[in-house]
Amino acid sequence: MDDQSDTGSVSDKIAAHLPYLRRYARALTGSQSSGDAYAVATLEAILQDRSMFDGDVSPKTALFKVLHTLLQSTETSLPGELAGGMEGAAQKHLAKLTPNTREALLLNTIEEFPVSEIAVIMDVEPSEAQHLIDVAHRELADSVAGRVLIIEDEAIIAMDLESLVSDMGHKITGVARTRDGAVSLGRSEKPDLILADIQLADNSSGIDAVNDLLEEFGDIPVIFITAFPERLLTGERPEPAFLIAKPYTELQVRSAVSQAMFFSSTESLLTT
Repeated sequence: MDDQSDTGSVSDKIAAHLPYLRRYARALTGSQSSGDAYAVATLEAILQDRSMFDGDVSPKTALFKVLHTLLQSTETSLPGELAGGMEGAAQKHLAKLTPNTREALLLNTIEEFPVSEIAVIMDVEPSEAQHLIDVAHRELADSVAGRVLIIEDEAIIAMDLESLVSDMGHKITGVARTRDGAVSLGRSEKPDLILADIQLADNSSGIDAVNDLLEEFGDIPVIFITAFPERLLTGERPEPAFLIAKPYTELQVRSAVSQAMFFSSTESLLTT
């Protein structure tokens, strides 16, 4: 009875944070299947040994800490598909980065952990966690530049995104407000990255627009922006590897763009 009660208590604590663990793992790998495999391995580890779930920190911090414990363990065998989750081009970029920098940056900018909690998750000193974040910003900024298509119907947000992405050294191929407009712009100049809202001006879907372009061009990295990210992290259908929430911060956009540019493939989102 006590074991069952303890299991239920841990499950209740992590349930609300699981979608964000999956989001983080996907951004880390660039793949829904690989990211979800990491999340499953994390849950299985907790079920097998509940002492891994640190009760002295917040549930979200404890959950992410277990994931990083698995990643750091040379004895843990994660699912075989993880090794193939990233394309060759991404692997070449990653090989040039200082170890652990991308993890620290994602934890800080996308998941919004403070440096003190990143240090707990990664089992390093706070000063080291901050150093990893700073190094990641420098290395990712210099790593990849390309052409970016923005799909966003709110003019102010579109202008802000265009300014942020241009300042990073990328070329903006165009800004679309509707599904048809996005497809037309994409066909006129193939982008290296798509930055897309979900709900567009004419009530068309940014997801449909992206799927149209992916069907025509094949794999292109995509970042989705939405005010309700949890609605796209249900596990019920293909989901984005890169997802940021509105209202976003400049650091979140810069980090997501840099991360997405590492990957040469994005799984399409099916609406049915």
